[in-house]
Amino acid sequence: MTQLTLVRHGQTDWNAARRIQGASDIPLNDVGRSQARAAARLLRERDWDAVVASPLQRAYETGAIIARGIGLDEPLVVPGLAERAYGEAEGMTGPELSELFPGGIEGARVPGCETRAQVVERATAALLEVSRRFPDAKVIVATHGAVIGSLLRSLSEDALPPQGVTVGNGSRHDFAIVDGALQIVAFDDAGDVAVVDADLDDVLSPRA
Repeated sequence: MTQLTLVRHGQTDWNAARRIQGASDIPLNDVGRSQARAAARLLRERDWDAVVASPLQRAYETGAIIARGIGLDEPLVVPGLAERAYGEAEGMTGPELSELFPGGIEGARVPGCETRAQVVERATAALLEVSRRFPDAKVIVATHGAVIGSLLRSLSEDALPPQGVTVGNGSRHDFAIVDGALQIVAFDDAGDVAVVDADLDDVLSPRA
């Protein structure tokens, strides 16, 4: 069994402005780096074998900060862990999205936008490859809100995340590969790390 803890990257300026990021390569801001350091302090309580990360700089830097904080090598880049691509919706705020695509991301055909099913398929394949590379290991995976959220929804039949709860920046979610299949172990409500909503949910949900 390979144990995987998926960590959402720290905050970016686009998160703070409530803009859809997707495949846009937006860096961490100072709050995001602080969130990554906070995640590293919490993760130090357990033993780890490796850190892997999405190629997008906000996730890679989060993984690198965590790796340094727990004494491991720089993250291995895994392209399949990149954020969901939102195509022409990237960079938009909620009102801009509603004006241009009244059906929303899921109800409208946004040019260049990946479906949730496509995200689940590629992210699952990427995590299975990580498990083959690190068999029976404990691996930290620095990735993105829509990746984590899509996997949680798919594996829990939409029971996770709970209603009104988003995948927060710096939150940590435990999965495992058991007999070649991905399973959820634990969902983190990010109560101990400052929450900034997860990408699309972030743009569309009201502020607390």
